[in-house]
Order: sequence, then C-alpha cells, then structure tokens
Amino acid sequence: MRALLFALALTTASAAPSLALAGQAVRLKANTFDADGVVTLSDLFDGAGAAGRVAVATRTGASVVLNARVVQQVAARAGLDWDNAEGLKTIVVAGGAVQPAGSVAAAAARAGNVDVLTYARNIAAGEIVAPEDLVWGRAAAAPSDSPRDPDAIIGQAARRPLRAGAAALAHDVSAPQIIKAGEIITVSFQADGISLSLQGKALAGGGLGETLNVENTASKKVIQAVVSGPGQAVVGPAADEMKSARSTRFASR
Repeated sequence: MRALLFALALTTASAAPSLALAGQAVRLKANTFDADGVVTLSDLFDGAGAAGRVAVATRTGASVVLNARVVQQVAARAGLDWDNAEGLKTIVVAGGAVQPAGSVAAAAARAGNVDVLTYARNIAAGEIVAPEDLVWGRAAAAPSDSPRDPDAIIGQAARRPLRAGAAALAHDVSAPQIIKAGEIITVSFQADGISLSLQGKALAGGGLGETLNVENTASKKVIQAVVSGPGQAVVGPAADEMKSARSTRFASR
C-alpha cells in the first residue's frame, strides 16, 4: 500500500510542472481593434482574462502591423497559448472599435468606403518596405492592384518613390536587387549530369528570380539568365523552375 501511495505521489509531482507551464488557450479575434493607441493582448485575443492588460505595441497611425511570432511570444510569457493554426505572419490592428452591422460606418463600407493598405511615410526608390511602413486607410474603392495581405509588400524594394498616404499597389515593389548593372557574375547551367559556367556582365540590375540580360565576357554574346543569388544567375531547367516559382508566388498574392 505504501509503495502504491509513493508511486502515486511521484506521478502527481512529475505532472505538476507541466500543468504549471501549460498556457491558457486563446483565439485571435476576427477583427483586431485598438481604441487608445496601446495594443494589448485583450485587443488581440478572446479569453485573455487578466493577461489581457499586457501591452504588445503602440499605435501611432491609423493602424499598426504586428509580427505574429513576436505576438505569440508575448502571449506565452503572459501565460496564454496561441497556436496560430492559420500560420499568420502579420497581424493588422486598426484604430477605433468594432462597428455594429447597422451602423453608419458599416453602411459606408457597403457603399464602397473600404479599407486599403497605405504607406505610413514617404519611401525612396530602392528602399525596403518594413511592417511599420504600412497602415490601413479608407478609400472609396480598393484599386485592382491593391493587395489584402501586407506580406505582399513587406520585405520588397520600392520601384519608385512612394508617397505617404498613397494606396499600396503590388506593382509599386519588386524583389530587392542583389545584382547591380555592370557587375561581373557567374552564369551556370546544369542538366542531365552536365554542368557548365561562364563569366558575364549584367546589363541591368535584378532581384532574386528576375530575368536579366548578361553579356558573355569572352564571346560578347548576350543571353538571358535568372538571378539565383548574389553574383549568381542560372540558365536552362533551373532558370525555368525559378521563373515558374516566382510566377506562382505573385499569382497567389
């Protein structure tokens, strides 16, 4: 009998730490809003309880874009467990409060006054767009090229100067350039066990997955190659795979 009680006590003691470490499961709200400029866990999650008072970020514009992984870590430290089953990378928190379905704001939205991503500041050509550079704004209608997912713009380079307050458009940005015009690069070909490479001069700058003209430094012949890395480009099957993957990624946006 004593042995049984001792075994039961050990089992209970070993289980206690895991129970203490288990966080309270929460679910991300369908609409995340912040009314006072301080984004808290209660603004983000249903069922946050007392941990809902924990601040996550401040909002200085019409909205703020949060890194989902950082939010998950803050929630975990506060004793909340958000599994992010949707695999979100960013969370957009708008200013104000949820509007009832019959409110004037809701009626305006149905009439065409919609949320669109806009630039929070002026961005120079070539600059990389960061999460804090995007905020949600209101417009009469969303442009056809306006992405709904901030990830379509974040991490990309501005093709031209972008004005604060302007709607963000997919064609505003491109992959950051990792090859500069005039740079000497290595162009590679691989297929059926054959591997070849040559040195060429890039006739234009390009980002990962972009096609550019390259002049063979030996023959002066100009070929098209796909940027595969810093100082590197490919032709043949590898180039076709990269172009196909890039087209699929942009189509999904």
